[in-house]
Amino acid sequence: MSARSTTRWFAVRRELPPKTRFLMTIMSFLVPLILWSLISYVPWLWHPKVEISDPGDVSYFKQGMLVDSDLFDKESLKLEATDKTLPVGTPANPIYLPAPHEVAVAFYTAFTTEPKRRSEMWLHESLWNSIQVIFWGFVLSSIVGVPLGVMAGTYDFFARLFEPFVEFFRYLPAPAFGALAVAIMGIHDAPKIAIIFIGTFFQQVLVVSNTTRKLDASLLEAAQTLGANNKALLLKVVVPGILPDLYRDMRILLGWAWTYLIVAELIGASSGITWFITQQARYKNFDNVFAAIMMIGILGLTTDLILAALGKRIFPWERQTAGA
Repeated sequence: MSARSTTRWFAVRRELPPKTRFLMTIMSFLVPLILWSLISYVPWLWHPKVEISDPGDVSYFKQGMLVDSDLFDKESLKLEATDKTLPVGTPANPIYLPAPHEVAVAFYTAFTTEPKRRSEMWLHESLWNSIQVIFWGFVLSSIVGVPLGVMAGTYDFFARLFEPFVEFFRYLPAPAFGALAVAIMGIHDAPKIAIIFIGTFFQQVLVVSNTTRKLDASLLEAAQTLGANNKALLLKVVVPGILPDLYRDMRILLGWAWTYLIVAELIGASSGITWFITQQARYKNFDNVFAAIMMIGILGLTTDLILAALGKRIFPWERQTAGA
């Protein structure tokens, strides 16, 4: 790589060429997959277990059993001294670390395999339940949090009235209210929605108020010079002026809501993707566990990409400004 190429790749605050950016995006996913594949398929890298293919004369070894490498070597040494049949095995990873191809298969079979119990949901039903919980928790939080954040960022009166308590409350962990939410709302979706609301609302107020304060003051001064009153300043200057940044904030805050989903669904829940993960872990189906976890990431990323593309259409002038 030439010095010129290196300088172009690592230039401070300068975007990479489009092809290079696309390549780096692919590599950000490819590198972890390569590392995972190496750990899974290369025996001498990290295989702390041995999968027994022939137990030999070791009484408690069974075919297909996973044992520690040290235990396997110890039993083999014992049998060598007595001329008995040695066990045979191949290096293997622990049961909780499935190989990439096993997880890929689980992506399909998790949707096609019927639940073991009639009371349990199919995976697609669990995912739909979780999506509804995320939707309602975030929507309710936004309905209240965004207006409060805009008011606090616009008027010092509301900032002094709301923000001190919000600053205090945002340090209280949302899961701490789990038992209280279940006691008040029962064991269905309501407490899960409440936890997501608590986890995002207080952060939302502060983030939106900070975004509102970043509005160019010259816009307000120009509007006041033209005779705008307080109501006009808020509705015709402040709100339209912060919309692109507010939209980006909501995308980020939606990501926080997804992170609270797992915690919310652990509280008095018998449905949702977390319930599916818990049940599969109980049955030691860790390939399904990994597949379900990745599905959460795929859903979250897909949602963010859709919102990002939608934002470019809603605010085309932002793209033009960035290009300039």
